[in-house]
Amino acid sequence: MPRSKSWTDDTGSAALEFVTLGMVLLVPMVYLVLTMAAIQGGALAAEGAARQAARVYVESGTPSDAQAAALRALEVALADHGVDSLDADLSISCTPRPDACLTRRGLVTVTVDLTVPLPLVPAALTGDFPLAVPLSATATQQVSRFWSGG
Repeated sequence: MPRSKSWTDDTGSAALEFVTLGMVLLVPMVYLVLTMAAIQGGALAAEGAARQAARVYVESGTPSDAQAAALRALEVALADHGVDSLDADLSISCTPRPDACLTRRGLVTVTVDLTVPLPLVPAALTGDFPLAVPLSATATQQVSRFWSGG
């Protein structure tokens, strides 16, 4: 029994196949690019914030000024990358004397923990799956051997 011409004719199906496969392949690829860009931006923001906070901390004269300068540096560095500073945590540790950070040749380590939300995910969505990517960056600076702060 011969097949009818309508079953073997492919006229017009290329456009349909292109649209279907294009959507199936293109939409996840675009989302992957958006997600990787957001994560990379967050990583650069966290690294820059940690480095700048450590630098200004060791250049300060007093521990209270150092803490305030580190917080300002964190806010500025994160704002440069479009990241809200409320999403970040700053922690400072010192060696060899944890009780006195600003000592000559002491090491100050600043850690910035940041949470980057996944793009295009509504805030109302909840569940047992990750909606954000946690990032962390650490920077260490040495207090000058000529430091004479007060």
